[in-house]
Amino acid sequence: MHHPPLPLLLLLLLCCRTQAGEIIGGTESKPHSRPYMAYLQIVTWDGKLAACGGFLIRRDFVLTAAHCAGRSITVILGAHNLQKKEDTWQRLEVIKQFPYPKYEHVGLHDIMLLKLKEKANLTLAVGTIPLPSHFTFIHPGIMCRVAGWGQTAVNEPASSTLQEVELRLMEPRACSHFSAFNHNLQLCVGNPQSTKSTFKGDSGGPLLCAGVAQGIVSYGLSNAKPPAVFTRISPYRPWIDEVLKGN
Repeated sequence: MHHPPLPLLLLLLLCCRTQAGEIIGGTESKPHSRPYMAYLQIVTWDGKLAACGGFLIRRDFVLTAAHCAGRSITVILGAHNLQKKEDTWQRLEVIKQFPYPKYEHVGLHDIMLLKLKEKANLTLAVGTIPLPSHFTFIHPGIMCRVAGWGQTAVNEPASSTLQEVELRLMEPRACSHFSAFNHNLQLCVGNPQSTKSTFKGDSGGPLLCAGVAQGIVSYGLSNAKPPAVFTRISPYRPWIDEVLKGN
């Protein structure tokens, strides 16, 4: 059965509880142990509600996936359980979205910068994460971690706590069934022999390798079978630096 690639953005039906989902095969993160994680509440171009992940790279900038763009985006920092508002929460409006100029609907260049209306206050629950240099090229075989509020199973309703999972970087051939896959610009993540993966609602979240954000959750199969495709961050460092410098 052919399963089409699926952008990992979670459309939230207005009838239901608006939650993000969870990582498949992972565990709940220790509350506030990943202070750079951002939860994105999105109003799409056609007026629906959607959710993505993202991560704080400067007090006034969040990095996420370009397919998470929308009519308006609100960022929540300092969250763990989306159903329980805490004093740690900081809710900030996005005043400008910077999708990578060459991005085309789910495929290559799935990366976007979000400029926040105000600078986040850095606290124990809210902090930034380092990015790799332009010349970093991570190779298959290493283990990295991803965190997000995506679904825990294909048919599960989304839960509300931040989840994380350890995933292996695979050889490019493991992603050969994704016709647009480009090893120089993307990462093939998650062992096909495992059930662990990212799924809807995890989009835009970071892939952490030795404490550095090396990738961004982009897309996977609609049946959630690993591997999934992530955008490599290092090739985009010059563009990121240019946007940050100009804003």
